[in-house]
Amino acid sequence: MDGIAELVGQLGDAVWTWLLVPVVVGVALYLTVRSGVAQLRWLPEMVRTLREPSTRDASGRPQSISAFQAFTLSAASRVGVGNIAGVGTAIAVGGAGAVLWMWLMAFLVGASSLVESALAQLFKVRDRGSFRGGPAYYIERGLGSRRAAVLFAVILIVCFPFAFNSLQANTFAQTVVGVTGGDTAPGWVPWLVGASVALLTALVIFGGLRRIAHVSQATIPLVALVYLLVGLVVVAMHADRVPAALAAIVTEAWGGSQVAGATLGTIIMTGVRRGMFSNEAGLGSVPNAAATAAVTHPVKQGLVQTLGVYFDTWLVCSITAFIILVPGPDLTDAPRGVHLTQTALADTLGSWTGVLLAVIIFLLAFTSILGNYYYGEANLRYISDRRSTLRTFRLLVVVVVLAGSVASADLVWDLADGLMAVMALINLVALLLLSRLGLALLGDYAAQRRDGLDPVFTRARLPAGVTGVECWEDEESVRGGGPARAGRVGGGR
Repeated sequence: MDGIAELVGQLGDAVWTWLLVPVVVGVALYLTVRSGVAQLRWLPEMVRTLREPSTRDASGRPQSISAFQAFTLSAASRVGVGNIAGVGTAIAVGGAGAVLWMWLMAFLVGASSLVESALAQLFKVRDRGSFRGGPAYYIERGLGSRRAAVLFAVILIVCFPFAFNSLQANTFAQTVVGVTGGDTAPGWVPWLVGASVALLTALVIFGGLRRIAHVSQATIPLVALVYLLVGLVVVAMHADRVPAALAAIVTEAWGGSQVAGATLGTIIMTGVRRGMFSNEAGLGSVPNAAATAAVTHPVKQGLVQTLGVYFDTWLVCSITAFIILVPGPDLTDAPRGVHLTQTALADTLGSWTGVLLAVIIFLLAFTSILGNYYYGEANLRYISDRRSTLRTFRLLVVVVVLAGSVASADLVWDLADGLMAVMALINLVALLLLSRLGLALLGDYAAQRRDGLDPVFTRARLPAGVTGVECWEDEESVRGGGPARAGRVGGGR
């Protein structure tokens, strides 16, 4: 097993180092320049569009979930153990300087997030009282490649509901093991944890998209607030060390970390990988959530989901980084995963925080499992919409959650890294090929806002020659049967 884990890790490292990172940075830079740094200029728009309700059908019922529910659905996958265990791994491997590269990459790949989610909205399809879509849909409908779309869908299904859900369950199980005695904990503890999480997962995912969205909407804001408050307490108790922690983040980003072997290349690579694992921008996962929202313009979900990138990395990941760094830990031979955060909290606030962190990680892991599951469902139904296939898939996801709780942590991390790299490459190539269309959507949105309008998009506004768009027939179908919300609004630019 150790040999397999080592081989998977080496292959993943090679793909990330020599192929994926240059593509990620290149596509993000291109879209940043071509959009005029829209991911930064439109921050106020991101907040405004987050508050918009779902459009309604002729009977007055919501056409699908709202912009905020789609935000929490994607946040359910984004804001997970990667924000705690992933940041801890980044600091253990690359030192404090890895955090700066996570921050910088979040800004840069915000442009990729903006375009991929707008494209997912454009090419979404109707689905039993809601919508679904994602990269598989815009690869086939926008690029005319069914084979590439199916390949992407298959990799995502293996990656998110299986590999990533194994990782979420594994991290929570290891946290409980740490609380119940660490190496001396009974061997049945991970099995009990896995069985409990698997049962709860089954109760939610068999209820469909709306149940997943409602659980995510109720959970994500609460757990993020609790974790933020815990982080602020830790920072306040070590307020005198905050400048030193910030200085370490900035200065060690260029080399000279106390972590053995943390060269500049290692620091950058670690920050980029852990940042992308956490915020998922450009990866091709979040567009599956973005496509579900009922909005009046595709770019609105691009804005909302880009705000999600910043919420994930600049806020939640930063909380973890400061929890770990402000006490001034010795990072020599520091363990990967959640242990750094556990130790920092215990040293600062007491051993009782192990239980609190276990609860936080459970909520983050559980909502991530739900979000990851939905990404898999959307792509499975792209390939086959048979109910028997969907039921079998749901059962497999439940089994994987149980198995992941007792699997090798290193193997799970390395497998997830490798699969994510391949999936991201397919999506980023598609984004580049569809970039003219994505930028045209941004231009249409900007033009309507300059006129003081709440943007409304229809197929008539598409560039000539674009096909494969199922929705967006006319203003009546886009706005829905509810009260008209289009019209002049303040703040047009």
